[in-house]
Amino acid sequence: MPALTTQGQPMYKPSLWPVSVKGVALDARERVLLLHNERGEWELPGGRLEIGPAGNGSAPADASPGAALEREVAEESGWMVKAGTLLDGGTWIYEPIPGRRVLIVTYGCTVLSPERVPVLSHEHKEIGLFNRHEVDGLTMPEGYKQSIAAWYDHPGR
Repeated sequence: MPALTTQGQPMYKPSLWPVSVKGVALDARERVLLLHNERGEWELPGGRLEIGPAGNGSAPADASPGAALEREVAEESGWMVKAGTLLDGGTWIYEPIPGRRVLIVTYGCTVLSPERVPVLSHEHKEIGLFNRHEVDGLTMPEGYKQSIAAWYDHPGR
């Protein structure tokens, strides 16, 4: 039975969507950084925003989605990036497993040390750098492929 207000009405419980910020980052040879996950898919680096201790989180709160993305890319690959523009078609809903939906928000990134070799973290099974023409043949959600194409075609990159 749902909790009730003092007027006997059901209390409002907001629906919460997990949000994942992702980044398209290219090395000096124009290869996109991708990570292989436990579902056997390639994905863009990134992750969730930290809510901080005030929201009962254990890590400091991220100042912005871009700051969260910069932190996540560093954690997952060792690369330092600057989050740039939101990508056309880069905001979409993904259902990685039945019944679990995640809002994906994708940015184009400038790699601040594009000559540096990325380093695999404990969060993924494999790390890779792929040329544009290789992306279509990879097992990955279509939304990631669209975001990668949008960053390759972006005039301000």
